[in-house]
Amino acid sequence: MKKPKGKPDSKKVRIMETEEIELLNSWIDSQKPESGSNPLSFPPLEKKEPIGRVGEGDNFSRYVGATRFDQLPISKRTKTGLKAAGFVKMTEIQRASLPHSLCWRDILGAAKTGSGKTLAFVITVLEKLYRERWGPEDGVGSIIISPTRELAHQLFDVLKAVGKQHNFSAGLLIGGRKDLDTEKERVNELNILVCTPGRLLQHMDETPNFDCSQLQVLVLDEADRILDVGFKKALNAIVSQLPKHRQTLLFSATQTKSVQDLARLSLKDPEYLSVHEESVTATPNHLQQTAMIVPLDQKLDMLWSFIKAHLNSKILVFLSSCKQVKFVFEAFKKLRPGIPLKCLHGRMKQERRMGIYAQFCEKRSVLFSTDVASRGLDFNKAVDWVVQVDCPEDVASYIHRVGRTARYTSGGRSVLFLMPSEMKMLEKLQASKVPVQFIKANTKRLQPVSGLLSALLVKHPEMQQLAQRSFITYLRSIHIQKDKEVFDVMKLSIDEFSASLGLPMTPKVRFLNQKVKGKTGPGKPSVLEIENFDKEDASVILKEELLTDDFEEDKVDRDLLQTKDTEEEGKASIMDDVMPATRVLKKKKLKINVHRPVGSRVVFDEEGNTLPPLAMLADAKSVNILLDQDQKKEYYKKLREELKHADKEDKLLDRQRRRDKRGLSTW
Repeated sequence: MKKPKGKPDSKKVRIMETEEIELLNSWIDSQKPESGSNPLSFPPLEKKEPIGRVGEGDNFSRYVGATRFDQLPISKRTKTGLKAAGFVKMTEIQRASLPHSLCWRDILGAAKTGSGKTLAFVITVLEKLYRERWGPEDGVGSIIISPTRELAHQLFDVLKAVGKQHNFSAGLLIGGRKDLDTEKERVNELNILVCTPGRLLQHMDETPNFDCSQLQVLVLDEADRILDVGFKKALNAIVSQLPKHRQTLLFSATQTKSVQDLARLSLKDPEYLSVHEESVTATPNHLQQTAMIVPLDQKLDMLWSFIKAHLNSKILVFLSSCKQVKFVFEAFKKLRPGIPLKCLHGRMKQERRMGIYAQFCEKRSVLFSTDVASRGLDFNKAVDWVVQVDCPEDVASYIHRVGRTARYTSGGRSVLFLMPSEMKMLEKLQASKVPVQFIKANTKRLQPVSGLLSALLVKHPEMQQLAQRSFITYLRSIHIQKDKEVFDVMKLSIDEFSASLGLPMTPKVRFLNQKVKGKTGPGKPSVLEIENFDKEDASVILKEELLTDDFEEDKVDRDLLQTKDTEEEGKASIMDDVMPATRVLKKKKLKINVHRPVGSRVVFDEEGNTLPPLAMLADAKSVNILLDQDQKKEYYKKLREELKHADKEDKLLDRQRRRDKRGLSTW
């Protein structure tokens, strides 16, 4: 009787691993590609070609031009994990980057959305630590930074699937969790960290003995977003605590070659790999993209009609701000379109966000979202439609949004709603090799929803505040945008937009009123003052969110959006407009009134001006909204009477219909 096979001796395992590592190092060194070369230009390897050592001596097969993972000089553990996860053939970005990254070169990779960039750096991380014989006592060996929590969670799942045969310890460090103390206890024992910038910086500042001095590989996923001004301070603080002698990998769908950005990350002669740079289109070939003119006051009508016409599809809808997402979701949910509705934005708690993401992956539904869902997320089952109700801020944002559909080899469709004042965006998309087809909307099939929203606000008074905030945050998002060729708040039909949301009267927005006064009056002080105020507020919000880890959401998640201007560019633009900028920005100092009675209350508005003590109590929730309450009550009273009258007529008609059905007389 044969003895059952037990676990292999640990000493034998170590010897086998040592021999394998020596073989891999010899293979990589003997066949490594020249720096600056493109592995895609080499002829692909045939299936029957020998792999690894060929004959006797140090002759090895070439791995540049490999099309399958088993043709690469990687460990058996990684190959087993790849095969178990269903990864056999390599995509273009993997074929281009892996031959260089396995030689420990810095990589700056750009490829279309859904092209397999995640696997390209996950394999590199696993192989680097394996060949260095990294263990638990060695501490943090690799850090993978993602701009959003959902994307970090997705990267962590891929890492677990591919690296399950390895003995590395890995952890997911993201905000929105309550187990920070547990993380602090265990973070020093982890070898691989998948994290968001805010949480990583928090551990660097607060966790005792948190050490990254032995870091081997730093990965930035969606690198263009992390290198943006919104993450500038956090990234600088993180990089300052990392060793300069490391391998750095940057991957994104839209890549940067800024010398300043690369110097910040200490990249040394990086390999620029843009596999689709010479492609005819900047987006996946099997993605059908359309754009149509939709006036601002008809956007919700068009969105409602689109959803009603595609009840059997999985639809991802992008809006500019959290308040818009909340309002449209709550309003459409009460109107019951006949398909499950969900919403996702940066203000939600992490557990709820991940739950909604998982639900949307499983079944057909409509997901209303801000740009928090536009970066890197790969929904398990294909998204049929991406609907951009609000125009993206630039071409890069558009590419990332439509990239949520048509992943890998699956097809997908997208539609972009453009206002007449935003037609410049269509020209910019076409100039950037984005094949957008312009179509005309079929107004005959348009189902108006503004009347239903008006009745909804009467029936549910709590929705009024949500509609008002949605109105204001959208106008702010347009006002703050950098590209004034596309975004001009003064060209918007504001009254019609307010009515389309179901509001009885147009809310008065303070910053918009000041801008109108500045344009009509002599000089431009009021315009400049409000624009400077918005930029200052944006920097304050950025600083606060940097400390609370909420800053990792996209700019559109904030009530007050911020531009991509650097500090120097912002100052320069202000000086170009007006020379005596200090005179405009300088505020009058408040003097202490010694005659004021003790205990009196002073109330300030958002700009720092004093208000009467009870002014804020009149409408505490809407500081920027000034409505005539009498007119408002009269309007709602009239609406209630009309609804009662219509309800009475409907009941009579229904009673008559039932009697006719039973064949009774109408006496």
